[in-house]
Amino acid sequence: MPKNLRIVFMGTPEFASTSLKRLVEEGYNIVGVVTTPDKPAGRGQKVHESDVKVVARELGLPILQPEKLRDEAFLETLRELRPDLGIVIAFRMLPEVVWAMPRLGTFNLHASLLPEYRGAAPINWAIINGEERTGVTTFLLNHEIDKGAIIEQQAVDILPEDNIGSLYDKLMMIGAELVTRTVDKVASGDFTTTEQMHIDESTLKPAPKIFKEDGRIDWRHSCRSIHNLVRGLSPYPAAWTPIFSEGAEVGSTKVFATHYEECAMSVAPGTMRTDGKTFIAVAAADGWVYLDELQLAGKKRMAVKDLLLGWRFTEVRFME
Repeated sequence: MPKNLRIVFMGTPEFASTSLKRLVEEGYNIVGVVTTPDKPAGRGQKVHESDVKVVARELGLPILQPEKLRDEAFLETLRELRPDLGIVIAFRMLPEVVWAMPRLGTFNLHASLLPEYRGAAPINWAIINGEERTGVTTFLLNHEIDKGAIIEQQAVDILPEDNIGSLYDKLMMIGAELVTRTVDKVASGDFTTTEQMHIDESTLKPAPKIFKEDGRIDWRHSCRSIHNLVRGLSPYPAAWTPIFSEGAEVGSTKVFATHYEECAMSVAPGTMRTDGKTFIAVAAADGWVYLDELQLAGKKRMAVKDLLLGWRFTEVRFME
């Protein structure tokens, strides 16, 4: 019976804690939760606990927070839990001694339709690349990252109004449903997997970790690609652009929402136009991108109309 399986759950963020909650609510037997150690965060360096730890504590589950996953004391505690199945969601790379320990192995929930978008930021890159469809995948862990045998997948449409925030929430909920279905399948033993081996990886789209420079807007690109970059990074970590005045960089702004108008262009990319009251538009390769929500460095996020009430620049560009 699937609900008799002794499950060890491993994860860190909200994306994982939602699945943990669902498993407990539906009566699955979670015998231990592994998450990251507490660490100082933010300006005050207050100790931060992972979302998974917070939920596990609320649910009264045993919590393990090893500094090193190969630590013998941790491994011994894990063995004492006698796990039948491991589940890992948005955690770190596991050594074989951990993922191979459960009797039925360990499966991972990944936020893409594998083999596409392997890596740390699949939801961001799907939107940035203008995809209209993505999903979640459960697969058995092996020695290579995101390349294990696929157990099940669930697709979802990416709507034009979706950004990373809304799509993350949708995939998080669908993922929780997929996790419980996958546990049932693995428990029954009556399932077939799809191997990811022998795929020409040069044909696949990757999903590497997002760094600050990835979010810098290049106004020489098309309106659509700039709009998708903003969507794929909003609300966090946010696309951004420097601001120039009289040839010097005078600041920067994060951009959270845009719309665009494609047209033939006769001005240089990065050129700004505004009525000073209701809009700021920036020239791209094939039209104008309207900046709807912004956050100037050191200021709060606001709609463009509110920003313009205190706008102190008259002649600025967003690219030199």
